[in-house]
Amino acid sequence: MPSPAKKAFPLRLDPALHAALERLAASDFRSVNAEIEVLLREALAGRGIKVEVSKPARRGRPAALSAPEDDEN
Repeated sequence: MPSPAKKAFPLRLDPALHAALERLAASDFRSVNAEIEVLLREALAGRGIKVEVSKPARRGRPAALSAPEDDEN
């Protein structure tokens, strides 16, 4: 499930283009989605548009809350 910070939308690609993206992504050890993001950022930077990278979603278990100490009387 995508993180709430990511915008999900359907994308239709030519099968040959998708196959090329899969090969490129595999060679860069990325998912196709991550590869598309990298390519889009590179294309925008080439046109002089800088896009900040959003903070990634937090992963793993939440930090344990410290329990109040018991009073031993």
